[in-house]
Amino acid sequence: MVLPGTIWLLLFSYLPMVGNVIAFKKFRIDPDGFFASIINSEWIGWDNFKYLFSTDSAYLITRNTIGYNLIFIILGMVTAVTTAILLSELANKKLAKYFQTGMLFPHFLSWVIVSYFVFTFLSPDRGLLNNILGWFNIEGLSWYSEPKYWPFFLVIMSMWKGIGYGSIVYLASIVGIDKTYYEAAMIDGATKWQQVKHVTLPMLKPLIIILLIMDVGKIFNSDFGLFFQVPRDSGALYSVTNTIDTFVYRGLMSLGDIGMSTAAGLYQSAVGFVLVLITNYIVRKIDEESALF
Repeated sequence: MVLPGTIWLLLFSYLPMVGNVIAFKKFRIDPDGFFASIINSEWIGWDNFKYLFSTDSAYLITRNTIGYNLIFIILGMVTAVTTAILLSELANKKLAKYFQTGMLFPHFLSWVIVSYFVFTFLSPDRGLLNNILGWFNIEGLSWYSEPKYWPFFLVIMSMWKGIGYGSIVYLASIVGIDKTYYEAAMIDGATKWQQVKHVTLPMLKPLIIILLIMDVGKIFNSDFGLFFQVPRDSGALYSVTNTIDTFVYRGLMSLGDIGMSTAAGLYQSAVGFVLVLITNYIVRKIDEESALF
């Protein structure tokens, strides 16, 4: 039963790691194939990494990537846990499944499709939001040229798309909590809020910490579809939508520099790995049983 998963992991996770050497080379396509291209490409050391951080946008893309991810991690955890608790407290289980399915559905939508939904609201000409403003005699805005509003739009869209999927793990953990804890709390006269505070949340604490550690490891990665497709690659919004992933993509499309894009991916993975180790070390010092390893 483990063999198919092991083969998949080797083929798609470990074997491609050989390609990380491209980050240190000036990659050129060789007619003899991919491996010949790697071997025959010129070794340039850290030059690909220098390009990534020597541009004027280096601070901007790093700030946006880390800043958004911190918001997503905190809000995502709070909303997912809250949603899972609310769903578990619904007495009508059919209604709970209805809400869960409805919230899970956006997760399976492509960001390309979501971007068109967003456009129907924010279109300068026929957008629903501008039409609503017109009813109150308020002049509509060209939303795709107004950077100050987009941090809110991006956070809302991320929460909307991820809240259903994020709550599944917590809901499964809540379902697995021994019911005798709640019965003992009820006998002691505990209210619903007290049961959540003193039973549910403490039982969820190890899972919350583990998922938090994993999320910290992805803090230098951004959701490409959210930051590229939803704002429709509007240049006026780059100050609030440009992240490491979108910057690398644009560089790859304009320069065709595969080595630079590989260097960016390796940098993100290496920093993420270090952050996981540091976060896990801190957690282990505070509460050893809650640590990931």
